[in-house]
Amino acid sequence: MSRNGQPGAAPFTQRTPRVAAARRLTRRTERERAGRFLAEGANAVAAALAGHTVHELFVTERAEQAHPELIALARERGARISPVTEQAAAVLSETVTPQGIVAVCDLLDRPLQDVLSAGARLVAVLVDVADPGNAGTVIRVADAAGADAVILTGDSVDPHNGKSVRASAGSLFHRPIARSRDTAATLSACRAAGLRLLAAHGYAETPLDALDATTPSAWIFGNEAHGLPAEVLHEADTAVRIPIYGDAESLNLATAAAVCLYTSAMAQRRSSGG
Repeated sequence: MSRNGQPGAAPFTQRTPRVAAARRLTRRTERERAGRFLAEGANAVAAALAGHTVHELFVTERAEQAHPELIALARERGARISPVTEQAAAVLSETVTPQGIVAVCDLLDRPLQDVLSAGARLVAVLVDVADPGNAGTVIRVADAAGADAVILTGDSVDPHNGKSVRASAGSLFHRPIARSRDTAATLSACRAAGLRLLAAHGYAETPLDALDATTPSAWIFGNEAHGLPAEVLHEADTAVRIPIYGDAESLNLATAAAVCLYTSAMAQRRSSGG
């Protein structure tokens, strides 16, 4: 294995300062301080290299042999290639079975006004969503549905959390992402961008199958355990429930987001002839 094209360089261990520094990026406070995060696994690394800044790529010999095209692309893009031992890869990973390839990337979130570009027709807004796996999965769903942006507001989890990055399966790099602590300001910005505010709420009077889903909309999804705060429901233009036809009590957050976002995406495409 080589480091930056130098044959014979020994791989970094978990005690190497560069590995130790990267490991600190598993903590939110350190990510915020450094402005960087870790993207683990071949899918995430490929998505990062497709158009984003990758500062360093840590790779085991096993991963280098499995993904030579990613190593070549990272080198072409000017990223530092740092060979690591399997033990070092394990301390950079938050999974049980590390893939042995981890990229150090710039944080991806952008200012709220930047992601609410003129002409946005479909936006997902997560309010106080605490589980990183759910946040990442909703980002993946929003990407698949062709949403224009995903906004995390209130006390929502950091989308650069390792579990969120993995759950997004690379989609974190595909959709514009914004974070804002101020939920009221977020909703006002969505409305100012011409988006109707649709609140997903299990006890709403309006069922999803009665909704005109063709208009530009921001779908608002709440906390896994507590749903949306009363003030958010009051601010929404329409609260919408997904009909439950079977015996299940409810749908989980990611499934509900998939149903709602795809309902709007398909209706909008039909109405525009897309």
